[in-house]
Amino acid sequence: MTDGIKHECGIALIRLLKPLEYYQIKYGTWMWGLNKLYLLMEKQHNRGQDGAGIASIKLDVSPGYEYLNRIRSINPSAINDIFQTINSKIEEEKQISPGLLNDIPWIKRNLPFTGEVLMGHLRYGTYGKNKVENVHPVVRQNNWKSRTLVLAGNFNLTNTDEIFDHLVELGQHPRAMIDTVTMLENVGHFLDVENQQEFDKFKKQGYENIEISELIAENLSVANILRESSKKWDGGYTITGLLGHGDAFVYRDPWGIRPAYYYFDDEVVIAASERPVIQTAFNLPVEQIKEVDPGNALIVKRNGKIFNEIIRNPFERKSCSFERIYFSRGSDSSIYLERKKLGELLTPAIVEAVNDELGNTVFSYIPNTAETAFYGMVDGIERHMHEQAKKEILKKGKEISVEELDGIISLKPRIEKVALKDIKLRTFISQEEGRDDLAGHVYDITYETITKGKDNLVIIDDSIVRGTTLKNSIIRILDRLEPKRIVIVSSSPQIRYPDCYGIDMTRLGEFIAFRAAIEMLKENGMENVINRVYRKSKEQENLPKEKVINHVKEIYKPFSADQISDKISQMLKTSDIKAEIKIVFQSIENLHIACPNHLGDWYFTGDYPTPGGNKVVNKAFINYIEGRNIRSY
Repeated sequence: MTDGIKHECGIALIRLLKPLEYYQIKYGTWMWGLNKLYLLMEKQHNRGQDGAGIASIKLDVSPGYEYLNRIRSINPSAINDIFQTINSKIEEEKQISPGLLNDIPWIKRNLPFTGEVLMGHLRYGTYGKNKVENVHPVVRQNNWKSRTLVLAGNFNLTNTDEIFDHLVELGQHPRAMIDTVTMLENVGHFLDVENQQEFDKFKKQGYENIEISELIAENLSVANILRESSKKWDGGYTITGLLGHGDAFVYRDPWGIRPAYYYFDDEVVIAASERPVIQTAFNLPVEQIKEVDPGNALIVKRNGKIFNEIIRNPFERKSCSFERIYFSRGSDSSIYLERKKLGELLTPAIVEAVNDELGNTVFSYIPNTAETAFYGMVDGIERHMHEQAKKEILKKGKEISVEELDGIISLKPRIEKVALKDIKLRTFISQEEGRDDLAGHVYDITYETITKGKDNLVIIDDSIVRGTTLKNSIIRILDRLEPKRIVIVSSSPQIRYPDCYGIDMTRLGEFIAFRAAIEMLKENGMENVINRVYRKSKEQENLPKEKVINHVKEIYKPFSADQISDKISQMLKTSDIKAEIKIVFQSIENLHIACPNHLGDWYFTGDYPTPGGNKVVNKAFINYIEGRNIRSY
């Protein structure tokens, strides 16, 4: 993706089902679970580079000893920072008391992060400054272990204000109106309620307080807590939670927007945001890894009992298609094939864009995430050229000469690695000073790869959001090769609407497709459409989210997708660019063909799966018109 956007988060959960001694004997180290947590997090580092954190719960620890440990970091290498800190503590103890590091009871009492329940999180911040206080896991601690709550998640709620107000009505005083705090206090409230109900029940039965603590831990219903707390949640979420006494859960939203996968056997329960990381870290075949169903929670009780339970009845599944196009690791077998298919399905539009001059066209991609779609695009072009060759051979029949036959069958796509990304330079120019001057050098090019003034150059990217890097950097660099025409191909459709479920795309004015539509309305004397959408959006501003309609769709209605693409092409071509510029986007129909199980396409279509989405898009439009450069939720 040329326009970097912040997005997603990653979760990891490990529940050891055997005592630490078991792993010491079988795998040679009691740190087996901690080492596996490191792998799960490192293999998901693509999902969060603003910070990382882990938490651990120790089972059956006597009063007076710490049972909960947590560490968080916003270091540029946060994962390594965390685990190096933990390992340094172990190394210190090794120097002092080397023999005790094989004494599991002593280890559990005295060393942090020696628990049987382990949670990890990787953060991409979509709210607030990048401070360690904003990094997950977040903790709500209590002297009653069954009232202690640890949460981490990949989520955004559209109605944090509504849930905040509900907490105030319950008598709480939340310390901030952000979804992380709101969700923590929301779940925490119903955790307290469930605890109190269980306490009252057992007290009436004549049990002593010390007995009741154990009975609550054994009988507490995680499912009831999640049902009550999530009734009002509107958004995309996968959250993982630990209770101080040892229960653990992973809960996924009823639309299936955010992903979650799991595996368990008689040794361990594992959950993560991505399937291939579980495969890799535990060397498992893909068919053994399951998906947490929408609206379901995977629950592991303190006693090791594992079960799935429906928390909210699932709605029509709208799993995020951006997960497949860009965010998730391409090593997942299904995602790899889907990304190839996205490239292949663009073949007809590419052939048209180069006027079928395939012999005079060079194909390449923008590294690194578009590489798989590039392979699919090349496959599609090869098949097209093969069909054209067959027709030509059949047309000439017996009259064809050997030379002509050799010429026809030798035709194949011309592939070159044209663009090379300079990572160090990109890091350097993250500072605002001198950014524009240096932006043109983010990518290097391979010179003499095309015939000047004659060849077309086709470059595929996985998505085009703002178009800033294309305009200020990539197109300028590619134009130095002096191609006749530069065709930029996006394997995703035009991004027209904000996301509100975990991806940091909330400001309409940043989307080049939106800016193109606004310019076209003005050019055609249709400013009344802009004014009408603004008026309708303002009229709905204070309505309940369930009654709000997405009126921003009217901005795009007068124009076809091709017309908007052509306008984007004009906007990206500056006066100093000599080559013709053509932008080709994926169609919505082909997106669904390539990713049939991930139909969440609201950023392309405006069809939000939750009521809160419509409220967010209208708010984003109001902010745009009123010149407010702020988040829309």
